Amino acid sequence: MRKYSPEEIIFLQKIVPGRSFLEVSILFNKHFGTCLRETEIHAACKSRGITNGRDARFWTGHNSWNKGRKGIHCSPATEFKKGNKPFNYMPEGSERINTEGYVDIKIAEPNKWKAKHRSIWEKANGPVPKGSVIIFGDGNKMNLTLDNLVVVSRAELAVMNSLGLIYEDAEFTKTGKLIADIKIGIADRKKESRHRSAKQRIKTKRREANAWKN
Repeated sequence: MRKYSPEEIIFLQKIVPGRSFLEVSILFNKHFGTCLRETEIHAACKSRGITNGRDARFWTGHNSWNKGRKGIHCSPATEFKKGNKPFNYMPEGSERINTEGYVDIKIAEPNKWKAKHRSIWEKANGPVPKGSVIIFGDGNKMNLTLDNLVVVSRAELAVMNSLGLIYEDAEFTKTGKLIADIKIGIADRKKESRHRSAKQRIKTKRREANAWKN
């Protein structure tokens, strides 16, 4: 609980009678440069036996003292005003490094950002193909040259990661992408071959079953 100085107590004793505690809180805050709530002022007065002697009820035709006012403004000079820009505002074209270590660039207001490496690649090549991602050929997220940006499918990326085909040299990484693509092609053909063999075995068993019945 806040401690009140003797000067503050004397001030309250003078201004409380006949006033609402909302009015008292505004006068008190203005006089002492504080920002106390009405409930805090009320509690301080109540604990010290300081009353305003007013009937808190409203009656027909009664207008409150603060009609037409909006809230308590403890420090109008420092309050945020409509149309003002916050101190950390960043205009379009600004750049930042996100939590994952990638460079983002602001592309629109009020707060639309995009990965800069993706923006660079798409300006040169169009939208990134569905199911694909852009990786850095040399593994350096700060190297945003177009030659260092390599588009790979998620399947290719999985193979490249598992076989260690991402290097510190962009050309080697691009070769790693080709190797991954070949590996995926071989795996797909083997899968298709197994599928055809399974279908053939099923057909053979059905023919044998029909021959046995006949």
